[in-house]
Amino acid sequence: MRKTTTAWATATIMVVMLSPIDKPAAETSPGLTVQIAGLDRNKRFADVAAFCPASPSSAHNISPGVSWSAGPQGTRSYALLMTDPDVPKEFNLINIPGVVIPTKAPRISVFHWVLVDIPASLNVLAPGAESEGLVAGGKPIGETAHGRRGVNVYTTFLAGKAGMAGTYGGYDGPCPPANDARIHRYVIRVFALDVRTLGLSGAFDGEAVERAIEGHVLASGEAVATYTLNPSLIQRNTE
Repeated sequence: MRKTTTAWATATIMVVMLSPIDKPAAETSPGLTVQIAGLDRNKRFADVAAFCPASPSSAHNISPGVSWSAGPQGTRSYALLMTDPDVPKEFNLINIPGVVIPTKAPRISVFHWVLVDIPASLNVLAPGAESEGLVAGGKPIGETAHGRRGVNVYTTFLAGKAGMAGTYGGYDGPCPPANDARIHRYVIRVFALDVRTLGLSGAFDGEAVERAIEGHVLASGEAVATYTLNPSLIQRNTE
């Protein structure tokens, strides 16, 4: 993993963006069908979607295309969250030479994509709609033509990294530890809501969204992608 694009091993990482892996979704209601574009047969993200790509290219950290079925009658907006529930809980093990993080090591969940107030008329986000590449210091939070961006985990993970610190809004992709024996999953959840806006502003995070949607979910659904930077797992993840 490139040292210039990650601060996984930083001892001063704040964890206010993290939520327990076993925290349930806000509500379970009639299902939405969620689809992620550009995945291979193993549901692996293409390298262009990664914050730290396994195969360096001229383009990376491009948000994937996501679509979902229309919500039920009464849907006034959608919210979208993408989490990685496989982040090792012990940060001091991450990317340490000679150390392998076992698959059964304790894990936490972090938010890679936070988008709310998506218009009810919209059920497709085209590839690149939320990120056209890696932006040092992050993309702006707040209003866009397709919803309101919150902050993702890189806001805290890179807070102490010179040249990279900033407020990271919307989508920023996978950057799992290269020494992790577990292939990481990336869960995209979409919620159909009975309100036009959740009333969130400023640097709100995924946990704030989960609290705000309580009592407003008419339907929800999810899709899962995978990614790894572990050289011993990459071939298996792409076969």
